[in-house]
Amino acid sequence: MQQNIKKNKKNINNEKKYNKKDIKEKENNILEKMDRLFDDQVEGRNAVLKLLESDRDINKIYIAKGERKGSINKIIALAKEKKVIIVEKEKKQIDMMAGSDNHQGVIAIVPPFEYVDVEDILENAKKKNEDPFIVILDGIEDTHNLGAIIRTAETAGCHGIIIPKRRAASVNSTVSKVSAGATEYIDIARVNNINDTINKLKKNGIWICGTDMVADNYYYNQDLKGPIAVVIGNEGKGISDLVKKNCDFFVKIPMNGKIESLNASVSTGIILYEIVKQRD
Repeated sequence: MQQNIKKNKKNINNEKKYNKKDIKEKENNILEKMDRLFDDQVEGRNAVLKLLESDRDINKIYIAKGERKGSINKIIALAKEKKVIIVEKEKKQIDMMAGSDNHQGVIAIVPPFEYVDVEDILENAKKKNEDPFIVILDGIEDTHNLGAIIRTAETAGCHGIIIPKRRAASVNSTVSKVSAGATEYIDIARVNNINDTINKLKKNGIWICGTDMVADNYYYNQDLKGPIAVVIGNEGKGISDLVKKNCDFFVKIPMNGKIESLNASVSTGIILYEIVKQRD
């Protein structure tokens, strides 16, 4: 009888311990979610490394427990050097936190992306003593397309990118990862009205180049030198009618195959590097 009582007490104590542990874990998960509620996260070793090499604030970095091979050691060393908090988690917990399957065991929690004003982009060009070179995205909805376009624009030397606030992808962890960290090195403005912004750019002497399959000129036959902003339209619908009316001229890319259009990020790369070529 006495033995059964002791056994029952032990079971009750174990259950209490389990409940306390379970509750504590739930509390930690809630705190982590609250910590990230108004923040964003950057996933993947290369993206986090680029983030650490930039001047952007990082709240903390979560790293999966286990073997320390390759670039993860560089991430840890740089994080310690910059006094960024490192939190080790079980791989299952990292999997649950991640927004994709390609986190590679590392997630950085950062404040929301800081957009700039259009004036900042113009000032950037002025400081470099260069003609403004800008990309305007009219309703790009796919985050992978946005990330790829940002990466291309940064490598081409663009001074900034302009995106709309509504009905379009915004900069998040997926965009940052796809851009290979380029979001940290190029100005991105998010505006209420693309057409108002285009008019503002025109007043600053910037030519607005639209991209359209039915344009008269191929991109390589058009003079693209001088201050310019290239408008890239939605993946399916292209440039909206109102934005088309505000473009100064249009260019097209030759299509010799059976597919009638290119991916938005590929089209952007072709046009931007023609501008780079003409500017050299």
